[in-house]
Amino acid sequence: MLADVLSLPPERTKAIERDTELFGAMPELDSMAVAGILTELEDRLDILIDDDEVDGDMFATFGALTDFVRAKVPG
Repeated sequence: MLADVLSLPPERTKAIERDTELFGAMPELDSMAVAGILTELEDRLDILIDDDEVDGDMFATFGALTDFVRAKVPG
């Protein structure tokens, strides 16, 4: 999903690991891209993300984003 929203080439996508830094480290990930990712997460996973849940820690690393999503998805 990150690759889709950020238009990342396959070699960059394959290099993303749990500790890969996101916001502030990836030039493609600006505030507009964050909004796009949040919308895409809500649409694809049928979840609701409240504004007060979104902070810099959530987008600090790929692992932090993954943990947030796993906590939001029921089941």
